[in-house]
Amino acid sequence: MRILVTGGAGFIRSHLCERLLNSGHDVLCLDNFFTGRRENIGGLLDNHHFELIRHDVTQPILLEVDQIYNLACPASPVHYQFNPVKTVKTSVMGTINMLGLAKRVHARILQASTSEIYGDPEIHPQPEEYWGNVNPIGIRSCYDEGKRLAETLMMDYHRQNKVDTRIARIFNTYGPRMCEDDGRVVSNFVVQALRGEPLTLYGAGDQTRSFCYVDDMVEALIRLMNADELYEPVNLGNPIEFTIKQLAEEILKITGSSSTIVYQSLPEDDPKQRKPDISRAEALLEWKPRVQLREGLTKTIASFREREVRIEC
Repeated sequence: MRILVTGGAGFIRSHLCERLLNSGHDVLCLDNFFTGRRENIGGLLDNHHFELIRHDVTQPILLEVDQIYNLACPASPVHYQFNPVKTVKTSVMGTINMLGLAKRVHARILQASTSEIYGDPEIHPQPEEYWGNVNPIGIRSCYDEGKRLAETLMMDYHRQNKVDTRIARIFNTYGPRMCEDDGRVVSNFVVQALRGEPLTLYGAGDQTRSFCYVDDMVEALIRLMNADELYEPVNLGNPIEFTIKQLAEEILKITGSSSTIVYQSLPEDDPKQRKPDISRAEALLEWKPRVQLREGLTKTIASFREREVRIEC
């Protein structure tokens, strides 16, 4: 097939492009390089089945494709809060443009949504039926509410225009090619540990997250895209829950770092618990994560060492 991946030079997206190429597809990678990196797709540029297009999804584009993975949007607070209006435009206008393209060329489209649509959840773990607890005017709302509206657009285009849609609610994902300055907890801790700097925990470090290795996530996205008539949102993530303090301690063990742990006040609207109920993915996609946290962190830390990106290893 001929497959479009928006934001394709980003972290998860570059792994997806690589996997699709290895499966024999023609891949169009569309990116404006706000958070995407050319080095992430450098190994793909000589492949004649791969095409890089520099473009912003907030502007319309016409391409002939069979499938669209709409993953374009900054996904870390450091990046999406840098220009919150642009973040909303990317989620809303970008999704409208990609849905319009899917409608014109009769392509199937998958929207990358997020666990952030659940906000600071009052139900734990979070099933897809839960409507969330999101602050609509907070500093994170440009991302949270943008993704919620993207889901609305997907469902309305499906109901009104019969567009073949899929919605993936992606929970915390980590692995090689993470940006070292994106403000996410895994990359923060790894960089701080490798530099010998104190690891920064917010609050008491007892807030929880679940961490899915990127290879598992890419497998889930491809299975969801190719599932038949699955229009409702599907949680994709690892249901094994860790406190942030446990994550910090594990990274210190693997790196052998002598870094200490320091505590700072909890950011505004930071969720206290986050864990997916993946019953739907297990039943309908026959999918569940396979990579355990220690194995995934070991591979991730090794990739940071190899890159030597301003890190004193």
